[in-house]
Amino acid sequence: MTSLKDLSEKEVLALAINSEEEDSRIYQTFADRCRENFPSSAGMFDEMAEEERDHRDSLYRIYKERFGQHLPPIRREDVQGFLRRKPIWRTKHLSLDRMRQEVAIMEMETVKFYTTAAEQCMDVSVRQLFVQLAEVEKHHEKRAAELRDEHLGGEKLDEEKMVQHRIFVLQYVQPGLTGLIDGSVSTLAPLFAAAFATQSNKDALLVGLAASIGAGISMGISEAMADDGKISGRGSPWLRGIVCGLMTTLGGVGHTLPYLIPDSWDNAFMLATAIAAVIVAVELLAIAWVRTKYMETPFLSSVFQVILGGALVLGVGALIGSA
Repeated sequence: MTSLKDLSEKEVLALAINSEEEDSRIYQTFADRCRENFPSSAGMFDEMAEEERDHRDSLYRIYKERFGQHLPPIRREDVQGFLRRKPIWRTKHLSLDRMRQEVAIMEMETVKFYTTAAEQCMDVSVRQLFVQLAEVEKHHEKRAAELRDEHLGGEKLDEEKMVQHRIFVLQYVQPGLTGLIDGSVSTLAPLFAAAFATQSNKDALLVGLAASIGAGISMGISEAMADDGKISGRGSPWLRGIVCGLMTTLGGVGHTLPYLIPDSWDNAFMLATAIAAVIVAVELLAIAWVRTKYMETPFLSSVFQVILGGALVLGVGALIGSA
C-alpha cells in the first residue's frame, strides 16, 4: 500500500473519481432500501447519490483536460489510511440508523481525504475544487445526523455521543477484534500440534506462549504500519497497534494457560487439553458476540464462521501433531 502524500496529482484525481463513483452507488443502494418505508430519506439519499455523480463528472472533466481519458487503476484499497467500504450487497440489510452511521463515517473520511489532497495539490483550480467538495461532504454528514430525529420516534440525537462511539469502534474495537481473532485462531495449530506431538504440558505451554507473544508483536506492528489514521480518522497508529498486539497475545495465551498443569498429575495432558478446548469455545463465542454488537454481523452467521475457522485450524494442528 502507498501513502496519499506519495501519489502524483494525476493519481490523486483518479482516486477521487473512483471514490465518488463508489460512494454514489452506496447512496443509491441506501435510497432503494428506504424507498418503501422512508420515502423522504430515500429522496435524500437519491440527492446525495446524484451529487456524488456530479462530483465525479466535475473531477473527470478536469482530469481529461490535464491528463487525457485513461484513468490509472488506483482505488481506496490501494492507499494507506482508507477504511474498506462494506460490499454493496451487505448494505442492503442495514437499518436506517445504521445507514446514518455509515454515511457519517464515509463523509468524515471523505472530508479528511479532500482536505489532505487540497493541502498537497499544486494546481490552484484543482485545490479549490477539493476545498469545495470537502464543504459539500460536511453538509452530507450533517444531513445524515438528522435522519434519526425525522424517522426514529422523534428522539433527539446526541451527536457528541455518536461521534465518540464511532471513534471508539474505529480506534479500539476494530483493531482489538482483529487481534483477538488472530490470537485465538492462529495459535491453535502450533499449540495443539506441539501438545499432541509431545504429550507434554510443559512443551505445549512453551510453544503456546512463544506463538502468542510472537503473534502479538507481529500483529501490533502490522496494525501500526497499515494506517496512519490521517484519512480514516482511526487515531494514533501506535495506540491501535498496542490494542491489537495485546488482544492478539491475550487470545493466544487464554487457551495456553491450561498447560500450566504439571505433567506429574494423573491424566495431566488430557485434562489440560479439555480445559483448553472449552476456553477456545468461549473465545470464539466472544468474537461472534463482538462482531454482532459492533459490526452488524448476524450472530448465528458469525458463530458459524468463527467456529468453522477455529475447527479447521485446530484440526490441522491435531493432525500434524499426531502424525
